[in-house]
Amino acid sequence: MISYLLFDLDNTLYSSSFGLEKAVGERIRRFTAQFLGVSEEEAVRRRQARIALYGTTLEWLMAEEGLTDIETYYRAIHPEGEEANLYPDPQVRAFIEQLPYPKAILTNSPIEHAQRIIKKLEMEGLFTHIFDIRWNGLQGKPQPEAFYRVLQALGKNPQEVLFIDDYPSYVKGYLDIGGRGVLLDEEDLHQDYPYERINSIYELQRFLEP
Repeated sequence: MISYLLFDLDNTLYSSSFGLEKAVGERIRRFTAQFLGVSEEEAVRRRQARIALYGTTLEWLMAEEGLTDIETYYRAIHPEGEEANLYPDPQVRAFIEQLPYPKAILTNSPIEHAQRIIKKLEMEGLFTHIFDIRWNGLQGKPQPEAFYRVLQALGKNPQEVLFIDDYPSYVKGYLDIGGRGVLLDEEDLHQDYPYERINSIYELQRFLEP
C-alpha cells in the first residue's frame, strides 16, 4: 500500500512548457563540446552513444572522459537565474499539499538547482526531503542504488512509495526494483509506454485511492 510520494523535480512539479529543461540540455551540449574539444554535433553523437549506460551526462563524462571538476560542471549547467522564466502555480501547490501522504523529491540535479526551483514555485515546506545528485553520491536515476538509498532514508520498501517522473527510463528503473511508478507525459510523447502513464499531475489522485 502506498504511504509515501516521491516526485521528480523538473518537468514534473512544473510544466514542460516553461522550457527550463530544454535550456539545461543546451547548456549540457555546449559544455560537453567544449570539454571534449569537439563540435556540438559530435558531442551530441558521442553522448547519445553512451548515455544509456549512465544516469546522467556527468556520470558518463567522469567514467569515460576524465572529468573531475564537478563544481565547474554544475555552475555551467545550472547557473544562477536559470529559474527566471518560471512562475508559481497556486493550484498545483494546493493539489500537492492536499495529497494524503508525506512527499519527497528525487532529482538528478544538484541541491542548489532544486532549492531555486522550489523557492520560485513557492513550494517550500511541502517536502520532507530533497534527495539531490550529490546526496546520492553522484549516482542518479535510473540506477537501482539511487532508488535504494532513498528508500532506506525514508524507511520504506519499494511497494510503499509511488514515484512520479517525466523520463520513461527513470520510471522503468523504479519499476524494475519492484516499486510503483507513474510516467508524467504532459505532451503525450510516449504513447507506446507500456506502463502507467498520466498527462497531468492532477491524475495522481486515482493512484492513491484504496
